[in-house]
Amino acid sequence: MKHATKLKLDDFVIDSRDGEWGEGNENSGLVKCYLIRGTDFSRLPNKDVDLPQRWIKNHLVDRKRLQTNDLIFEMAGGTATQSTGRSAILTKRFFQEHGDFPVLCASFCRHLRLNSDHCPEYFYYYLQALYVSGYMSVFNIQHTGVSRFQFTTFKRFTEFNLPPLPIQHKIAAVLSAYDDLIENNNRRIGLLEKMGEELYREWFVRLRFPGHESTKIVKGVPEGWTVKRMGDVIGYYIGGGWGEEFSNVSNPVGAYVIRGTDIPKFQKSYSNLPPFRHHAESNFRSRKMSPGDIVFEVSGGSKDQLLGRSLMLTKGMLDLLQGNVIPASFCKLLRPNVSSIYLSRFLQEYYATGLVGTFEIKSTGISNYQFEAFLKYQTITIPENAILQRFEQVLDPIDVKKDALLRSNANLADSRDRLLTRLMSGKIDLESLDIAFPPSMQEAA
Repeated sequence: MKHATKLKLDDFVIDSRDGEWGEGNENSGLVKCYLIRGTDFSRLPNKDVDLPQRWIKNHLVDRKRLQTNDLIFEMAGGTATQSTGRSAILTKRFFQEHGDFPVLCASFCRHLRLNSDHCPEYFYYYLQALYVSGYMSVFNIQHTGVSRFQFTTFKRFTEFNLPPLPIQHKIAAVLSAYDDLIENNNRRIGLLEKMGEELYREWFVRLRFPGHESTKIVKGVPEGWTVKRMGDVIGYYIGGGWGEEFSNVSNPVGAYVIRGTDIPKFQKSYSNLPPFRHHAESNFRSRKMSPGDIVFEVSGGSKDQLLGRSLMLTKGMLDLLQGNVIPASFCKLLRPNVSSIYLSRFLQEYYATGLVGTFEIKSTGISNYQFEAFLKYQTITIPENAILQRFEQVLDPIDVKKDALLRSNANLADSRDRLLTRLMSGKIDLESLDIAFPPSMQEAA
């Protein structure tokens, strides 16, 4: 990169401290704080992120309190397929939406604060480029099942090619424009999802559906509606599969496999595709999912995570996954004989209220769902057809719009990542170009 200066981390980072975890209950002399974990990085600056609230000693809060443009660096965590070393930047908007209490890094993270000679957004994207390229994995070590980042070694051996500040701003502006568009789309997706949730609660929980004023309520159920067992509304169900990593004679059919852990990620981002595996023809044929089918989680979970998460497959999702999708082992395919949109919303509300835990049991550290008991004893109120059809007419366009926004975000993220390494390596020269700064950077620039 032209006119770039090679620097070590300590040459331009003026403050860097490990995170804290504190205590879970209020005590004298402790300060209530928000903590940011590595698992929260991908969802920032979303105001709906449920950051843990902990109580920290006052002198630690004074020393480690985060501020706008601080970077957070993940020091431990990761998974078998995801190395640690991720990073995030705290924007002005984040503090506007999480300004009730001080914000600190959680344990297994540390913050980096740059001097005024460098652009924090640029350095954030530099760290992203290192992570995407696999460079960060070089500094990962496994310790008692947890991946840890060797930060001291990283500081010692990593040189950063940093161009003059105006070029840093230009590069950050180009990449931030993509992230701003993604963030705006995420806000719209969130609003659409809240519309769907609120409509379901208004019509079927509060019973203020169209025509409710003139409808009699008989034993708590509107006249013309029926109460059925869950087993009567699910026409077909089958356990999932896992298949093999590579194609072979016994497992020739390639298909994506949706696990319980994929459900919340895939609902929020089409960049988070589920694993692609290979399956026996007969296993695939009986489990291949169609629009309106529902993936339902029946095993796994954790101490703090209820089983019973669910996802209805839309046409947009299936088009993205080339139409070849099955549920994973620990999940079931549900194919209802009533409105899929209505049943999917029922299951989501059922999960949100915690009622889904009624049929969950713990066994040898793994949670299992008593699915047959769920089918036999759980009831669901089915509205009359006119109400169901009207509900589908309102909800279907919402799902279509969410699909379009999620697909747009996936394309934007792909374009940004393609630009990322080219800009950081200097293959694209921005020096002579007049770059418009996106709203998120205008004040800083």
